[in-house]
Amino acid sequence: MSDVFIICSTFVVLMVIGVPIYAVIGFSVAIALHLADIPQTMLAQTAFTALQPFPLLSIPLFVLAGRLMEKGGMANHLIRIATNLVGAYKGSLGLVTVIACAFFAALNGSGPATTAAVGSVTIPTMLKEGYSRRFAGAVAASAGALGSLIPPSNLMVIYALVAEVSIPRMFFAGIIPGIVVTALLLLTAWYIAVRNGFGGQGAPFAIRPLLRAMWEGKWAMGAPLVILGGIYTGIFTPTEAAAVAVAYALFVGLFIYKELSTDSIVEALRFTALIAGLLVLITPTTAFGQVLALYNLPEKTIEFMGPIGQNKWLFLLVVGTFLILIGTFMDSFAQIVLFTPVLLPAAVAAGIDPITFGIFTVLTCEIGFLTPPVGGNLFIGAKLAKASIEQISLAVLPFCLAYIVGMVFVVAFPPLVVWLPDLIFGPSR
Repeated sequence: MSDVFIICSTFVVLMVIGVPIYAVIGFSVAIALHLADIPQTMLAQTAFTALQPFPLLSIPLFVLAGRLMEKGGMANHLIRIATNLVGAYKGSLGLVTVIACAFFAALNGSGPATTAAVGSVTIPTMLKEGYSRRFAGAVAASAGALGSLIPPSNLMVIYALVAEVSIPRMFFAGIIPGIVVTALLLLTAWYIAVRNGFGGQGAPFAIRPLLRAMWEGKWAMGAPLVILGGIYTGIFTPTEAAAVAVAYALFVGLFIYKELSTDSIVEALRFTALIAGLLVLITPTTAFGQVLALYNLPEKTIEFMGPIGQNKWLFLLVVGTFLILIGTFMDSFAQIVLFTPVLLPAAVAAGIDPITFGIFTVLTCEIGFLTPPVGGNLFIGAKLAKASIEQISLAVLPFCLAYIVGMVFVVAFPPLVVWLPDLIFGPSR
């Protein structure tokens, strides 16, 4: 019985019996080190160094900023702007939800946080206007996943660190795919709403209410300009931008909109601590990546792919299917840290740019947000809509198709994905 078989068997058995993923990976690494006669101290050393990269600090900071913006009234102003931008037509609230999620995604970098912030406002309104619970929960859950594609994105930060690529380049690369997927979600929401006769109540579009909403929400609209503009112009790094976002959210929430209280700040800190706990996944998965390199798994993966690895379309089809299936039961952070060291060398060998492969990987993770049993957005959407997971899981399938079309776009038009990064920073070498 080979060492690789023992390690893989341990990994699978522990996963099946429900052991937490970080413990599964850590225990598998410990066994691999024992079999290779390597001191177990390597696991502790790697765990320590894995959390040292300064950009990791941006993840809890962006989460905290997003939560403060939600509690401080900025999310409500963005929703009000989106509502006046769309007007009252069939499916208008579904469109409002998608647009508001796209706006809020540019503030916090988290899919579940975007779903909770926007869905908590738009879902009850949709239910009052006769939208079905299934549709209301599904559109909020699916549009909330944009939080991981539209920059700044926590998943992009993780991928950039693992793949050793530029975080700003990753952020810029997410803009065009983010716009494309947003348009696809809008089309899907509109089609389903019109077919079922949802919406159509309220005032039609008028320029004056829109301008008033934009003026009242100018501080909310200014947040993406400050955060992303500062990153893209080189004024501050992504990590510094996250700290600026927290300061901006506190200032606006306390002194402009005056909706932040001591209790809401404490709740935001508590929520951030829970989300930041996911970073514990990085410590064992980094060591796992070193073990994979020790057993030459990336090279063996390229050999195993054979003819598949020589065809870019076929390679991405196989990898995309694999990552979507894995995403149904594995957290996205773990998915990226665990499989990027294995799959990225094969992707580069197939002629795929690392930045393009990163956007492709993030899109597969977004579908994972929408698939049971682990899909975080599903549970949030179902709770807010007071519907069952089974109902939301079925209703979200058309929106999953929109993300799959987005994946096809990335594969079919890779020059468009890297066009903005290349325009700003020059072609990658």
